[in-house]
Amino acid sequence: MVLGVRRSVLIAGLGLPLSVLLFENLNHTLGHWGTLSVLAVGLVGAGNWWLQRQMAGNLELDLSMSVDRSTVETTLAEVRQVVEQLQQEALRPDGASSFPIPQMAALQTQISQVVAELDRDRLRLAVIGGQAVGKSSLFRLLQTHWAIPKSQKLTLKDMPGLFAGREVTPTEEEQLWQHILECDLLLFVTTGDLMEPELQAVQKLRAARKRVLLVFNKQDQYLPAEQRLVVQRLQERLQGVLDQSDVVAIAAQPGAIKVRQHQPDGTVQERLEQPEPEIAALTDRLNQVLVQEGQQLVLASSWNQAQGLKVQVQDVLNAVRRARALPVIEKYQWIAAATAFASPFPAVDLLATAAINGQMVLDVSRLYQQKFSLQQAQTIASTLASLLLKLGLVELATQAVTAVLKSNAATFVAGGAVQGVSAAYLTRLAGLSLVEYFQMQESGKDAATIDATKLDWLTQILKQLFQQNQRGAFLQSFVQQAVSHLAGAPTSPALANLPQPSASAEWLSQQNVSPSSAAPLDSSIVPT
Repeated sequence: MVLGVRRSVLIAGLGLPLSVLLFENLNHTLGHWGTLSVLAVGLVGAGNWWLQRQMAGNLELDLSMSVDRSTVETTLAEVRQVVEQLQQEALRPDGASSFPIPQMAALQTQISQVVAELDRDRLRLAVIGGQAVGKSSLFRLLQTHWAIPKSQKLTLKDMPGLFAGREVTPTEEEQLWQHILECDLLLFVTTGDLMEPELQAVQKLRAARKRVLLVFNKQDQYLPAEQRLVVQRLQERLQGVLDQSDVVAIAAQPGAIKVRQHQPDGTVQERLEQPEPEIAALTDRLNQVLVQEGQQLVLASSWNQAQGLKVQVQDVLNAVRRARALPVIEKYQWIAAATAFASPFPAVDLLATAAINGQMVLDVSRLYQQKFSLQQAQTIASTLASLLLKLGLVELATQAVTAVLKSNAATFVAGGAVQGVSAAYLTRLAGLSLVEYFQMQESGKDAATIDATKLDWLTQILKQLFQQNQRGAFLQSFVQQAVSHLAGAPTSPALANLPQPSASAEWLSQQNVSPSSAAPLDSSIVPT
C-alpha cells in the first residue's frame, strides 16, 4: 500500500550495507584501485545529482517569464514572416511556382485559428496521468462535486493513460500529446513518489508553458505521517518546476473502512462504511488558479500553438530549401569525381576537390539566406575536411567504395575509379551535412562562425549521415551511378550538362577559385 515510501526506505536500507560490502570487497581485491573505483562512482553520482539540480534551476528561470498578448502576437508575426519567405523561395525567378506547397492554405488557416484563440473565454482542463492512478474517478467527481466559479466557462476532458508502452503506437502517443498540449490547465495524477517517466512528462509540460497541478491520489492508502512524507518528497523533486502549493493530496475513491460496533448484549457487529471523497484541497486550489490566472492560461496556450506553428512552417521551408540544395550538391559531387578521376597527381586531386567544395558551400549557403564570402566558405569546407579525417570517414568511405568496385573487375581496373567515386561520395556527405547544419541554425544567425557548439553539431551530423549512407543498397546504387558518369554515360539528363574530366581545370578557372588557397579533398558534402 505504502509503496512510494517503503520503496525509498527499502532502497536506503539495502543500499547502505551493500555499499559497505562492495567497498570492502573491492578494497580487498583491488587494493588502492578498488578504493578509487568506489570514490569515482560516488563522484559520478554526485555530479549527476548536481546536474539535475542545475537543470531544474534553469527550467525555473525559463518558466518565470509570463506570457502576455504582445508575446503571442510577436510570435505570430514571426510565423507570418517565415510564411512570406516560404512563398518567395517556392517561386522560380520568372515567378512560376517550382515547388507547389499544398500545406500553404492549411498554414494560413492555422494562423487565423491562433488569432481567434486569443479571445477565447472557455478554458480547457484535462485529467492526465499513468495507468490505474484514478483519473476517471477524479474526472467524475469534478463533474459532480466541484462548484466552479460562476464567472468561469470550463470544458473538462478525461485523457487516455500515459506510459501505456506497447499497447500504444508512436502515432497514437504523438496524437495524445497533441491533445494534451491543446489544454490550458492539466491535473497530473499520481499515487506516490514520481517515477522517472512521470517526472519527465511534468517537465515536458512545463517546458511547453502548460499550467500543471500535481494530484497525489489515494492518500488514504498511507498513514498520516507517510502522507506528509510523500507530499514533501514530491515538492522537493519538483522544486523549480512546480510551486509547492500546486502539489495537492486527495482521495478520489477511498477504500471502505471496517467499523466495529459493540452492542448492549456484549456482541460486536462489523460493517463496511464508504468514506466520502476527499478533494476539497484540489477544488479550492483550482478555483484560486482559475480566478487569478484565467486569461493567462489562454495566452499561454495560444503562445504554445504559435510556437508549434512556427516550427511547422520552418520545417516546410527547410524542405523547399533542401529540394533546391540537392541538385547543387549533386552537381559538385560529379565535378569532384571528374576532377579526381582525371588528375594523375593525388595532391592536385585534393586541392581541386577542396576548391570545388568551397564553391559548393558558397552556393548552398545562399539557398539558406546565409551571406558567406568565398573565404568563409573555404574555411567551412576546410572544417568539414578536418572532421572527415579525424572521424576516419575518409578511409572508411574509400574502403567501402573499393569493396563495391571490386565486385566488378571492369570498373575496378579503371585508373582513378576509386579516387573519383570516393571524391563524389565524400562531397555528397559534406554537402548533406551542410544542409543539416543550416537547418539547425536559428533564423538570422551567423552560420559562418563555427564555435565549439557548432563544431559538435557538425561532428554528430557527419557521423549520422555516414551511417545512413553506408547502407548496402544505397552505396551500390551510388557507385554504379558514379562509374556510369565517369565512363561518359550519364544516368540522368541533369548529368549531361556537367563538365567532363578534361574540363575540370577550365571550370575551376571560370569559378575564380584558386587551387593554392583550397582545403584538402575531404571537405566534401553528402545526401540522405
